[in-house]
Amino acid sequence: MIASVSNTARILAPGEKAGFAALRQADFIKMMTAQLQQQDPTNPMDNKDMLAQLAQFSSLSGINQVNETLKSVANKLDAVLAARTAAQTATQTTTQTTT
Repeated sequence: MIASVSNTARILAPGEKAGFAALRQADFIKMMTAQLQQQDPTNPMDNKDMLAQLAQFSSLSGINQVNETLKSVANKLDAVLAARTAAQTATQTTTQTTT
């Protein structure tokens, strides 16, 4: 018996990712666990393949952390630039008022 599949499209929210880009670490662990549960015990996955997958997972985790750090730095730089611009505008206004 085949269950029906809903083929409804939905609009993504701004910043929301789709497809493989939407996968998180927990999704990877679920897939890896399912893969281990489904493998043939008489023909297990090659250790090299498993290590390669773990290395990819580790790299992905590191890239995500770097991405979050860069976003944080960019936000702080934006705040500093906004404060600097506001200070320059205030200084120019004060200078023009006194002359």
